[in-house]
Amino acid sequence: MTRIGVMSDTHGFVPRQVYEFFKDVDLIIHCGDIGSSDVLEELRLFKPVLAVYGNCDDRYGLDDVKRVQYATIEGVKIMVTHIGGYPKHYDRYIKEELEKAKCDIFFCGHSHILRVMYDKDMDFLLVNPGACGRQGIHQKATLVRLALEDKKAKDLEIMEFEKWGK
Repeated sequence: MTRIGVMSDTHGFVPRQVYEFFKDVDLIIHCGDIGSSDVLEELRLFKPVLAVYGNCDDRYGLDDVKRVQYATIEGVKIMVTHIGGYPKHYDRYIKEELEKAKCDIFFCGHSHILRVMYDKDMDFLLVNPGACGRQGIHQKATLVRLALEDKKAKDLEIMEFEKWGK
């Protein structure tokens, strides 16, 4: 079993809740708008990280971070990007990649809106963890945690907290 913490849109700020909620995960997936190489370095000192860059990221210092990442974990094929969309409203460039990837779980960010839903037409679970940084339209910060085992996702949990640490 592999436990995964999913986050997005830190925009240069890692809230303390990340360390609490992700303390027992094996891997962190960051869905972009990291904010700085310092954030990525801080997270990598805590846990292994699979990250993509977002539309607000300066590529300086994020040399090993790509626009799209693919992995197979516990037999589950995943695809990660920043700007993804949701069923019937995918970004046109990503839709083509989704059709080719045939993933089981699609992780994306950008919207600052938590969304977990099954796309029955494309046959995958979409997970957008919302935003956990302070910048943006979101009123609450959110994180997602789940486990992958035997080619399945299970035990999906959400943490919601005040983005200004109240």
